[in-house]
Formats: sequence, C-alpha cells, structure tokens
Amino acid sequence: METGIGSVDGPKGAPSGAVACPATFPASSPTFVGSPEATLGRHLAQRLVQVGVGDVFAVPGDFNLTLLDYLVAEPGLRLVGCCNELNAGYAADGYARAKGVGACAVTFTVGGLSVLNAIAGAYSENLPLICIVGGPNSNDYGTNRVLHHTIGLPDFSQELRCFTPVTCYQAVVNNLDDAHEQIDKAISTALKESKPVYISVSCNLPSVPHPTFSRDPAPYFLAPRMSNQMGLEAAVEATVAFLDKAVKPVMVAGPKLRVAKAGTAFAELADASGYAVATMPSAKGLVAETLPRFIGTYWGAVSTAFCAEIVESADAYLFAGPIFNDYSSVGYSFLLKKEKAVIVQPDRVTVGNGPAFGCIMMKDFLTELGKRLKKNTTAYENYKRIWVPEGQPPESEPGEPLRVNVLFKHVQKMLTGDSAVIAETGDSWFNCQKLKLPDGCGYEFQMQYGSIGWSVGALLGYAQGATDKRVIACIGDGSFQVTAQDVSTMLRCGQNSIIFLINNGGYTIEVEIHDGPYNVIKNWNYTGLVDAIHNGEGNCWTAKVTCEEELTAAIETATGDKKDCLCFIEVVAHKDDTSKELLEWGSRVSTANSRPPNPQ
Repeated sequence: METGIGSVDGPKGAPSGAVACPATFPASSPTFVGSPEATLGRHLAQRLVQVGVGDVFAVPGDFNLTLLDYLVAEPGLRLVGCCNELNAGYAADGYARAKGVGACAVTFTVGGLSVLNAIAGAYSENLPLICIVGGPNSNDYGTNRVLHHTIGLPDFSQELRCFTPVTCYQAVVNNLDDAHEQIDKAISTALKESKPVYISVSCNLPSVPHPTFSRDPAPYFLAPRMSNQMGLEAAVEATVAFLDKAVKPVMVAGPKLRVAKAGTAFAELADASGYAVATMPSAKGLVAETLPRFIGTYWGAVSTAFCAEIVESADAYLFAGPIFNDYSSVGYSFLLKKEKAVIVQPDRVTVGNGPAFGCIMMKDFLTELGKRLKKNTTAYENYKRIWVPEGQPPESEPGEPLRVNVLFKHVQKMLTGDSAVIAETGDSWFNCQKLKLPDGCGYEFQMQYGSIGWSVGALLGYAQGATDKRVIACIGDGSFQVTAQDVSTMLRCGQNSIIFLINNGGYTIEVEIHDGPYNVIKNWNYTGLVDAIHNGEGNCWTAKVTCEEELTAAIETATGDKKDCLCFIEVVAHKDDTSKELLEWGSRVSTANSRPPNPQ
C-alpha cells in the first residue's frame, strides 16, 4: 500500500505553464494557462468520467461542498445524493460490479468513518472504488488547531490511518503542486489493483486555478499488464503434463475471474478441454451456466446436487481465481487435496505442491492452456450417470402460508437475460445459489465480507449502472432494517427494481449458527414504511403476500402494469422456514467458530 501526502505548508508557487503528466499517460497539447476552468475540482470530475464513472454516490458536508459543485457541473457525471455514507459506499460497490469502477464522495471523518465499512467490503471483494473525502482547509495542516468533525485532537491523520488497511493507495491533497499527480496515481492504482483508493481533498482547493491542470486533461491511459512469456510457456507446459495424466479432471471458477477479466478465456478453456465445469458460490454469475458441461455450484457439503461428488472425487482440479475461507469452505470441511489442484490466480499459477510461476496473467494462461490440453469429458460423463432431476416443492393448498422454496420457484420463472439478481447475506445466499441463470442474467452477492444490509445500497448502485437490466433483490428483514433509507434514493433516481423483502422475524442465518434472543428483531410494517418513503413522489408499488396466490398476483402486477415502477413485495414467511443448505452450513460454521483453543 502506498500513501501520497501533500506538503503541510499549504499551496506553493509553480513555474508558469508547468505541466505535470504521469509517464503512463500519452502526451497531448492541453489548453490551460490562466483558464478559470483549469481547477482541481474539474480535473477530478473529468478523470472520473474518463475511466467510466457516470454516477458518484454522495452525502454532503461542509468540507466537500465546493468539490460537489464541480461533480454536479461536469457533463457525463451525475451526483446521486444518498441518505447516509454507509449506503453511498455500498452503492459505489454495486456500481463497480455493474460498470467496472465506482465512486463515492463524503465529508471529513464523520463521513469518512461512516463509509469505511463499505470500503472495507469493496476491498475484500476486489472492487475498484474511488472514495473521495472533502478534507480540512490546507492552511490548517501543521497548525496544531482543533477542528470540528474530528475527535478533538490537533491531528488530522485519524481518518487516513483508518483507511490505510482497506485501500491500496491513499492521497491526501492539501497543496496544488502535486494534486494532479496524486489524483491520477490514485485513480490508476484503483484500476490496476482492482481495489479501493482514498483521496482526501482540502476544502479550499477545488476551485483554485493552477497551471498543472489543463482545461481538457490528457486522455487517460493505463498500460496493460503483460505475462512473462518464458514463465507462461513453462507454466502451461507443467500444467498440461499435470492435467493430461489425470483420468477425470474438472474446472472450478472462482471470484477473482472478475479481477483478471478472464471469464471469456475460462469459458473457452472449458469448451476446448471438455472438463466438467463448476463455480464457487462467490463466482456465480461470472461464468455462463448454459455452458455445455456445467454441473453447478461447488460449495462443499452445501453444493448443488451431485456437484461436490464430482469435484471432490476428481483426480485433478483446476481452480481459476479461488478464495478459500471458512464460509466458502463450509467451516473448513472441503474434501480437496492440494497435490491434486492447479491454482490459477490473476497473476500466478501453482501446480500441485509445486512448482509455482509468477508474472503470468490468468487470461493469457487459460487461453494458451486451451490450445494444448487433451480433451477429456470423463468427469462430465460420470456426472450425467449419477444425476437425477431435482424435485419440485409440493403444491400449495389454497391459502396455505407461503413457503420460501415456493417463492424462489417463482423467482426462477422471472429470470431472463435482461434481469439481474442481488442476494443479501443470509438465507438468500443459499436460495439464490440454486437459481439457474439464463445467458446474460447478472448475479451479485457479497460473500467474503458478508455485511448485512449491503444489498440495499448495492441494489441502488448496481441498478444505476446496469440500466439495461431489471434487478431483482432478495433481502431479509433483519438486513433491510440496517439500510432501508436508500429506497428513497432509488425512487429519486427513477429505478424499477423488484425487491422481495423476506419477513421471517429476525436474523435467520445467525439463528442457524448460534441462536439467542438477540436474533429476534422488532417487526415493522415494511410496505407501510416504503409507502411513507414514497410519499407520492416517484413511481412505487408495494404489496404484502402471505400465500402463493397472492405472490403470483403480485409478480404478475410487478412484471406487467407496474414494470416501470420500483416494486416492493413483502413476503411473510415462518421464522424457521430455511433452506436445507443453511441448516447444514450453519452447523458446520458453528463448529468451526467454537473450536477450543489449542493448548499453549
């Protein structure tokens, strides 16, 4: 991690006509000298547009107001005001998933520390996110003054110290001489590392002209990372020798396929190799589930039916971009052996217990491997031999209380290539994993960080970025209570997502790990709350359903007459109505959490 901190002496003079341009950017002939438009605020706004940010999710505060003026004024950039900073960060997270990069803007410390949890989540999920904070006046640095929005100490570094572990670059811009370089380096680092960055801008600097800023900044350019060709050849040769001697090898997609931008290369390798193909749960949606030899989600004991048996009985497996943690491994209960695995990370390949090869881009490696591997369909043929069609939930009696498995039977029917699914932490993880995604259907959830409430802000941001899709969000009542306010922002933005609020009276996922009275929450009139937020402004439709007939009617309305509205459907379910996968997963995670301490 790097930190760029400006001088504490405030703005300094610069030679007239000086231009600061990082070496990785192409030279140009910008016009700037003496222009009132050649300011830090305009430069930052234009850079955001250049890298693909069309929406910045923001909460105003006195330290960032002038900077927000420039974001508002920039053509191609829309400032989306959020109800709180946490949701603004979650929205930037969701937007980055849809568009490849996201941004949020908050004020110093009180805003920065509020957005911090969302930034940590984006860091854990490898998302390029630009977190912009309006900072103290540049003249206050180094003065021993105590400012508001701080913890009462004459030290402005508290916020920076908090952001350092959860961002890959930190820029504190408190003078104009190096502001251009710091901003460009922060943004380029976010894109190169696919991680969040922190940019603090002193509140008195955005509107001050300076010769290092051009009215029309040089075009943004990042040199692509290249594989070491000798290392690539050696890695491919070692992997081919390893996999070609296997009898029933398989391939498993991991979440870092997104970072490596290697989804297409993975699919091409799957086609060329003939291997059975599975995804880790956090990679759902990154690989088409319509691939000819797709066998489902590999999630240890809670995998798709017959998938774990094929993966864990294979004599070789290629994992592309995996993240192995206690959640993805179901409490460390995977039946995998390192000596059977080829682990392909975005820039590194490890074959069995060794050798390992660095400086190799995943996309290049998978492409070259597809040209060399012998075709082997044995594992998929074994899968087809043991596969049995899955059952359907029993038909409901008229007026029978709605079961969650019936809800998801109907959600499945709603999915098309023009839709996307957002799954909140909780039982929605497991129920949504069983959905079969049509080609083009998006899918997002936050598995590594698992922060409840993430989905409300993420839905806002994802829908804002993926305007070609109608997004379906499955959110538990406990999670919704954490971040409900920004349904308001969805209405202000004219979004038409469908929210299924699953009201089962508490934190069901926590119940299955370790139950207690703290897992029960106060019941809300959720449809009444959303109606109050709507307040006659914007397009909104709500319904509460308790049985299958009501659910069917609500879905028909949401996809018909109200297809242009934000649709909020509260689904009332029994508190113990959970997926069998959650029951199994919860008990295994509970066992992992409660392991006694090792003797010292």
